[in-house]
Amino acid sequence: MKIAIGCDHAGLELKENIKALLLNLGIETLDYGTEDNCSVDYPDYGERVSVAVSSGEIERGILICGTGLGMSIVANKFPGVRATLCHNTLTARMGRLHNDSNILVLGARIIDKEIAAEILKIWIETPFEGRRHSRRLEKISIIETKLNERNKE
Repeated sequence: MKIAIGCDHAGLELKENIKALLLNLGIETLDYGTEDNCSVDYPDYGERVSVAVSSGEIERGILICGTGLGMSIVANKFPGVRATLCHNTLTARMGRLHNDSNILVLGARIIDKEIAAEILKIWIETPFEGRRHSRRLEKISIIETKLNERNKE
């Protein structure tokens, strides 16, 4: 599995911690920035990772900003992206089990690196449950298709 990771200035330190954890798990990471803690605009980095996941180029992504709220809003604008903002292990587990989350969003000012490590491990290891949840995800895909058709008009 390859994971794309991106952050704004508020998420830089946590991004580097997450990259080290992924390396220890043997997971290849593609870093989409930012590279320093100079103020940047989170949509720029959220878009990079979300495009890679939406296009199928990358299976999963991780986005980090101060609260995770902005990155969540950006990521969920892209077809096929199911970004889940996780602040604890329950939301990480349920995001994978029920929503087949393909982008994990973290708030660097909300959680510490130990909790982030637990969330990451669960998010990576938890499979999608399928069954009734597949039907629900299909409904989301239908909504995305309708919206795309409306936008083309």
